[in-house]
This record gives sequence, C-alpha cells and structure tokens, in this order.
Amino acid sequence: MTIENEIIQIRRHIHKYPELSGCEFNTAKFIESKLKEFKIPYKRVGKTGVLGIIKGIKPGKTIALRADMDALPVQEDNKIGYKSKNAGIMHACGHDAHMAIVLGAAKLLSRKKDSLNGNIKFIFQPSEETSSGAKSMVDGKVLENPKADIILGIHVCPWIESGKIGLKFGAMMAAVDKLNIEFEGEIAHGAYPHLGKDALVAACEFISSVQYVISREVNPVKPAVVTFGKIKGGDGYNIICEKVTLDGTVRSLSGKTRKLIKESILRKLKAVETAYGIKSKVHYHAVGNALINSKEITEMCRKAAKEFYGSENIVILEKPSMGGEDFGEYLEKVPGNFIYIGTSKNKNTSYPWHHSNFNIDEPALPKAAKYLAFCAQKFLS
Repeated sequence: MTIENEIIQIRRHIHKYPELSGCEFNTAKFIESKLKEFKIPYKRVGKTGVLGIIKGIKPGKTIALRADMDALPVQEDNKIGYKSKNAGIMHACGHDAHMAIVLGAAKLLSRKKDSLNGNIKFIFQPSEETSSGAKSMVDGKVLENPKADIILGIHVCPWIESGKIGLKFGAMMAAVDKLNIEFEGEIAHGAYPHLGKDALVAACEFISSVQYVISREVNPVKPAVVTFGKIKGGDGYNIICEKVTLDGTVRSLSGKTRKLIKESILRKLKAVETAYGIKSKVHYHAVGNALINSKEITEMCRKAAKEFYGSENIVILEKPSMGGEDFGEYLEKVPGNFIYIGTSKNKNTSYPWHHSNFNIDEPALPKAAKYLAFCAQKFLS
C-alpha cells in the first residue's frame, strides 16, 4: 500500500469511530497500534493522550508535531461509506485528518531515523474542543525530556483551496474567557413591583452597559468581542423575577486588552448591584490563551512551503480570528506555528467547521504529511 492510500485509510477509520472530548479511548489505542507498527516508541499521557518520539542517531534539537483527537456532538449527514458509526458524534472539525497527517509524517520520518540529528515528538492530544486538552498534555510534560525547541500544529481549512496552505505571522486566534453570572433579587407580584427587586431588569441593564466596554473602553484597533449567548430566569409573566443566570464569552488578542475587559465587566457588575439593590455572583473562567505564532518559526515554515508547495500555493493570512484554539497553550512554553491545510475542492468539501456535512478533499492529507516531515527534517538539519 502506498503512503498516500494508507494516510487516507487511517483518516477514514478514525472518522468512522469518533469519540467525544475526554473519551478518546479507542482512538488512543488505534494511534498506539500505528506507532507500534511504525516502530516508534510511545507512552500514554493521562487517560487518552499519546506521545510518540523518534530519537535520531545523533543528539540535536527537538521538534514537536501536534494533532488533536476529539470529535463533536454532531449527527453526521454525509452520504459516505465511512460515515460515523457512533450516533450523535462526528469528526466535524477535521481532527480525524489531523491525526492521519501526523501519523503519516511519523511513518515517513521513522524511515529516516538513522540519518536524523535530534528528536521528533508526536503529540496526540485529547479534548481540544473543550479547551482543556493542551494544558493537560503540557502538565503531562510532553514538551520536556527532551525539551522541545519548537512545535508545529495543523488544522484543515474549508475556505482554502486543496493543495494550498495558510500561514499567519503573529497573533492568529483569540484568548477565550467564559462568563457565568447569577443575579439575585426579591420576588414580588407583577402588579406590585415596588415590593420586589427585579433581577431581570438588572441583568438587562448589565448586558447593555457591557456593550460600551468594546465601543468606548477598548482601543478600536485592538480586536475584542464580548458576547452573551444565554439568559435564563423568571417564574411567570406576572411575577417580578428573583433569579437570572447569564452565560457569555470574552475574546481578545492581547493580555492588556483581556485584563481591561475583565476589570471593566466586574466594575459594571458592582455598579448594577448598587443601582438595583440586587446581589450577584460571577464565575470568570480563563478558557485558553491567545494563539500567537512565532515570526521566526512561521518564516521557516513559509520558506519550506515555498520549496515544497510552491509560492503560488501559499496563502498568507492578513487578519486574525476571534475563534479559540488551545494550541496557544503550547506556544506559551515553546515557539511554534499553527498551519492551515487547504481542503476545499467543491461544494461538498467547503462546508464550515462543526457542520453536519463537513468533509475534506482527502488528497490534501498525504501532501500535508510529507510537508510536515519535510519541515522536521529541515529544522533538525
């Protein structure tokens, strides 16, 4: 079997048997079986993470290649022979392709281990969709012993043409914070509002006031987003609302902006408490850090792509995304680059991430695997 066919078969097998975040047990076993087949030493990290390593014949630098493993709670609608067999679960974000690409690169590099100077780590990470997997792998010391000098990550992209790659210098994706706020007032009959304290009115006032954080407090050339996507409360149409819960997210690209928004939100919450005589409780959770690519490593990847793909097949991304990606956790420790692999060829391969019809142009995968292997060899040489 050719390496091209093997990579596609690996992707299709993983696609048929998707597993949710933290439950990637069979996926981890499959990855371990392939690493064993390739004669690459590996170990389990936590419950479902896997780390493989190739040590070259001579000591040298260490490069890490990362693939995420988890699927999404989506019912697949694709009419394909390798459609998900797990009801309500689907690889709708391309993590099956990421694993296939990195496993393909691992096989290619295993054939070269007797000529390599240095080491290559293969990080198969669970729970990217819940933004907890990268931190668990970092805590599991996957970047240590030997210490990784750089790290590369990949993600298939449905809006870049198949056969091309996308590179972004500097900030690429946002830091993500999650908000849960509870407002507590006093219940009363709707006909006698003066006898209660309306938590719903207070929550609405708070939502409105927070919109001014972005429009009036954040530097207009510094991207940031505050979104409240869920509000729940009240007992009846004629009852003053006693309790309201509010869920939202904050996205930003710089630590200074992130800090400013948090401080302003908490300040406005205190002001609403005072103004409406209600109580509040806030859970402000830092989900993940911004993904900021190293300019030096990105330039290294660009030069390698020019040589491997051709300059006409490189897409330099001008603007960052306010989406989140926990690859940023690795970049807090080690310089690196997150690379988009173009997989769009027609309508069927251009659905957005997390769509029930998400699919990819598979011939892009072997090329991406060979490119990763090429980058690793270039770095170690």
